[in-house]
This record gives sequence, structure tokens and C-alpha cells, in this order.
Amino acid sequence: MKSYLFLSVLFLSTIFSSHAQFTAPNWARNATIYEVNMRQFTPEGTFVAFEKHLPRLKEMGVDILWIMPINPIGNLNRKGSLGSYYAVKDYKAINPEFGTQSDFEHLVKSAHALGMKVIVDWVANHTSPDNVWVDQGHKDWYTLDSTWNLQPTIGTDWWDVADLNYDNQNMRLAMIEAMEFWVKTADIDGYRCDVAGWVPADFWKQARTELIKIKPVFMLAEAEGADIHDNFDMTYGWEFHHIMNDIAKGKKNAIDIQTYLNNEKKYPANAYRMHFTSNHDENSWNGTEMERMGDARFALAVLAATIQGMPLVYNGQETSLDRRLLFFEKDSISWLKMDLVDFYTDLLQLHHHNEALWNGLNGGEVVWVSDVKEGSYCAFTREKNGDKVLCILNLSNADQEIVLNGPSVPGKYDDVFTNKSTRFKNGCKVKLAPWGYQVFEK
Repeated sequence: MKSYLFLSVLFLSTIFSSHAQFTAPNWARNATIYEVNMRQFTPEGTFVAFEKHLPRLKEMGVDILWIMPINPIGNLNRKGSLGSYYAVKDYKAINPEFGTQSDFEHLVKSAHALGMKVIVDWVANHTSPDNVWVDQGHKDWYTLDSTWNLQPTIGTDWWDVADLNYDNQNMRLAMIEAMEFWVKTADIDGYRCDVAGWVPADFWKQARTELIKIKPVFMLAEAEGADIHDNFDMTYGWEFHHIMNDIAKGKKNAIDIQTYLNNEKKYPANAYRMHFTSNHDENSWNGTEMERMGDARFALAVLAATIQGMPLVYNGQETSLDRRLLFFEKDSISWLKMDLVDFYTDLLQLHHHNEALWNGLNGGEVVWVSDVKEGSYCAFTREKNGDKVLCILNLSNADQEIVLNGPSVPGKYDDVFTNKSTRFKNGCKVKLAPWGYQVFEK
């Protein structure tokens, strides 16, 4: 049973973390990512209704659509009236709430026709207690208690799910076959893997080895450890997210950003890190951007999009989503006010055409051009193959005058948001209002 397997899992993880096993598909080198909460995206909550939004998302600069779990939700121990996406009843079926498999396949084809990729949220750690595997007599595929009953994942309040037993090789093969199913039938481009660090590393190696026999896939882990990059292309920048939340509250500053980036050297050089100011977990459980970041949210969104890593936009951020979306009930996003579309378009499109912001080794290093020790502001450049970005941020609720210094400063730049040209030289001063920001490129 899983509760007694932590040492063996740790041992296997160590074995498989000695060197990176896989590389990201070439199309991911300058990609951005957008999370889709299908239930809440439209009043209909369907693939068909969502598909109508594809052209505007493409225009906004979205490359990868991360769709939250598409599978049917279990009824046993269900939370709320509609249940959690992460309590999967059948890995090889579509949640009827969203439409049909044909609808989903059409959505993927339409996204591909626009040059976008689709990854699906995959829940490998657990299923609903009434998953079809249980009905098929595969109770031994699960973690069982002393009375041979299914049990939730230890240490969680996930009483609507049953924990899987990765000692069972037949379960592993069935899981991989289900992952292959969607790549083969729907031509999806990869997976976002839920609580990936709770699943043995050797399973992910086994799964990806089989998946890439079909096509190159992009793998995003809901995890932050460096070792998990042996089998995954991208991990969550949770630490950075929490630093940004604390900056907004006045608890941390630019010094903490610098420390964070120095510590990032523990990751493989080709690792992609995902940075964000919101996602489904943050929005539903920890608060909206307005709640967590207040007036700092725009400057921090700029920081997340220009620092080393891939920027994530959560659906509704382009509408100034100002409420926590319900998780187990219907709670549609309103698209009547799309007031931040231009803001996110400027940031995401910049990520495309300016190599300095590309992902992993494809992008440029952060070079500080302000006095980071001061803490209340920061300015940095990134440069790659002749492309350069200069980012200047006021990380405080007071006016700041920022002095720019360093060999990477001088030159003529275009303001990303206004298109106005400005020439900078060493020692020049930039005044920013509270939580102000400026981004320039050349």
C-alpha cells in the first residue's frame, strides 16, 4: 500500500533523476499558455461554445490551451452538485457536461488549424471511488486500508477520490493506455499532470517513453522540484508566485526576486518554469488577483510575463475577473467587459517575437540594471540574438525614481504598451507612480 512505499518511491526517483530523459517539442520554445476552465468558460460550458473563442485567444497570443480535466466525474462521495473535475470516473470518456468526444476532437482540430496546441489535465494519482476500474473488478489497483476498502490520498481532505496503487503494474499499463488514447484519437499535444510529484518518477518516464512513440508531447507537472524535470518539460513557479503575493503585501521586495532567480540555478538549464498571477486553484481557493495583490497586480503580471519562464493566463483574467469562481457548481465567466485584452496581448505577443523572452535556454538571462538592494523597485534587461527587453517596475505603493546603470542599458527602445521610442543611457532616471511599470524592447 502507498503509505508504506515512500522510501521505495524516493529511491526510484533518485535513480531516474540522474539526467534529463526528454526534451520539449520545438514549438514550445516561445510558447505561452492559457488555462481553460470549461465548465465556467461559457454559459453553455461546452466544447462547442468554447471553440468560438479560439480566434480571439489566438489573436491575444495564446499558444498552448491547457484544458482542465475532460473526463466524466464520479457520483460516489461527490462534492457539490457537479463534483470535482479531479474525481475521474472514466479516463477514456468525455464528461457529458462538456459535449461529446466528437465535439472535443473538433475543438482540437480547430485549435491546430489556428496554430495552437492543446494539452489536457491528467489526474494520475487518484480516481473517483466509483471509477470504471472498480466496477471492472480492479480493486487491487487502489490503495486499500486494513479492511480492504478504498481510501483517499493520505494527508488530504479529498474524500471524493480513491488513491491509486503504483505497485500494481497492470494499473500502470492501463493508465498509460488511457493517456495514449487521447493522443491517438484526439491528437492532443500533451498533458498537465495533477500532483505529479505524488506519482512515482519511473511511471512518468515509462508513460512519456510510450507517448513520444506516437508524437512529440509537451508535459507540464503540477510540481516544483528540480528532479521532476527528468520527465517533464515545465513545472510550476509556486515559490515565485508566493513571492509576488508577499511583494503586494509589502512583506517582500526586489531582493527576494534576485535570491529566487539565483536559486533557480538548481534546475536543469533547459527547464521551463511557469509563472502566473492566477490559476484555477489560486482563484477558487486563495482569492482573486484583486484580493491577493490589489493595485500591484498589473506590475506583477508584467513581472511574471518578462522574467525567465513561460507566462500563464487563467481564463477571465482578460476581463478583470473579480470573483472566486465556484469549483463544484456552475459559475460562468462574464465576457461583457474585455478591458485587459490589449494588456495581455502586448505581453504575450512580445513573448513570441522577441527571443530575449523565449523559454528555457532559448531566452536571455536576467541582467539587473538598478540597485536591487534598495528593494522597492527593480529594473532588468534580457537579451538574445540581438533582441532585447528592458523591464522597469515599481514594487511599492509610493512614487519611485529609478536610476538605470549597466552596459546593457544604452540604446534606443520602443515602449511595448505605447509604441513610443525612447533612448536610454547609463545613469538615466525613470520616475514611476506607485506600482507603475514600463517595458521596452529593441
